[in-house]
Amino acid sequence: MKMPTPDAGVIARQAQIATALADIVPDGVIADADGVSPYGSDGLAMYRQSPLAVVLPRTTSQVSRVLAWCHANGVKVVARGSGTSLSGGALPLADGIVLGMSRFNRILGVDYDNRCAVVQPGVTNLAVSQAIAHKGFYYAPDPSSQIACSIGGNVAENAGGVHCLKYGTTSPNLLGVELVLMDGNVLRLGGPGQEQAGYDLLGLVCGSEGLLGVVTEATVRILPKPATQRALLLGFPSVADASDCVAAIIAAGIIPAGLEMMDAPAIRAAEDFVQAGYPTDVAALMIAEADGTAAQVDDQLARISDIARAHNCCHLRASTDEAQRLLFWAGRKAAFPAVGRIASDYYCVDGTIPRRQLGAVLEQISAIVARHGLGVANVFHAGDGNLHPLVMYDAAVPGQTEAAEAAGAEILKACVDAGGVLTGEHGVGVEKRDLMPHQFSPIDLDVQSRLKCAFDENGLLNPGKLFPTLARCAEMNAMHVHGGRVSFPEIPRF
Repeated sequence: MKMPTPDAGVIARQAQIATALADIVPDGVIADADGVSPYGSDGLAMYRQSPLAVVLPRTTSQVSRVLAWCHANGVKVVARGSGTSLSGGALPLADGIVLGMSRFNRILGVDYDNRCAVVQPGVTNLAVSQAIAHKGFYYAPDPSSQIACSIGGNVAENAGGVHCLKYGTTSPNLLGVELVLMDGNVLRLGGPGQEQAGYDLLGLVCGSEGLLGVVTEATVRILPKPATQRALLLGFPSVADASDCVAAIIAAGIIPAGLEMMDAPAIRAAEDFVQAGYPTDVAALMIAEADGTAAQVDDQLARISDIARAHNCCHLRASTDEAQRLLFWAGRKAAFPAVGRIASDYYCVDGTIPRRQLGAVLEQISAIVARHGLGVANVFHAGDGNLHPLVMYDAAVPGQTEAAEAAGAEILKACVDAGGVLTGEHGVGVEKRDLMPHQFSPIDLDVQSRLKCAFDENGLLNPGKLFPTLARCAEMNAMHVHGGRVSFPEIPRF
């Protein structure tokens, strides 16, 4: 999509900003059209918009000075890690800058005795585990995009992963952050200690989607690798059988290290792509993993197998070695790109529901997508009810992008109506912003808005995200955002 040509006033403003910020970050300001273009969208590829400039700082001091200048001059700022956000969380503003944190890419220290590591926000998720593997440790949260997504982005969205059922999302694995506020002040929250006195501001920052401050350092919990890890592949003749099995496993008091599901379209796509040995004649496939001592793993897998058989499991295979276990997971973790091979475009929806509602809501999802004339493949964290329907469409066909968006909105409303929430790990961003009133009352949203104002009184950090209506704190006037657009520029569809 060709972006509109900026007018003379915008060009002058861009030059002013670029010049001022180049004094702070001499080797890290991009303002030409070709240079800023790669920063024009994130993983939510439906929208694209170029910022006025991109700034790539190297130090906390530079981040502090950039934010202080932007605060003093009323310049909006969107912090960006690897750009893998699937909710438009890193979508830039046409009248703002992108603060790219990719140069913050070092692991600053590891304390194995106290089981924590201090890392910069641009370090990729997988790189943390790789750096400590030689000592027998790893970092538990493992999003499917872990090879690319950054720790800073994980903190912003409270990212999860296939092992979050047992080990939690980013939040319980985050011990501390260094945070730069919009006015340039540097704040430290938490640290290596397991408990902290006072208000839990660290809990507030994790999952705040870049609206409260910019993380320049994170202290994360690391864990010793389990002595034994094994996985089961469980095939079922229906999604309902598999969903009932999930509920029964948890009801039996079993908390697997991972409990994932895929439906038939996702199974076939993943198997064609990875050749993980998945059965392609089943309606639903579950991956259940146990970890711990060999005796614990054997016992848990035996109990899960018995429960699966009681729920009509028609395919059961246990991994026999580490290579096979990793292959089982490779298909699941490659499910998104695998679906990308069979669909021109897809829209990944992210909602969470009570486990007992899995079967009913998956039926609703199929009906919703069919009503819009589209296809769907379901891949999800079954153990905690976090759904990821991949709505398949073709952006080149007029009306299909809008149909995919409409189907996604209906799916998310169905999740809330079933007793769930709008997001499990991808965040709200611009994608779910206008759906927030479906889950939250005006009082709920007002309280959240006031918290935002306490950190960023002028609404300069990542504006247009999360809130359907955000009160400007200084004069309490409303800035209304609706339908994927904000009151300043339109967000063009890509």
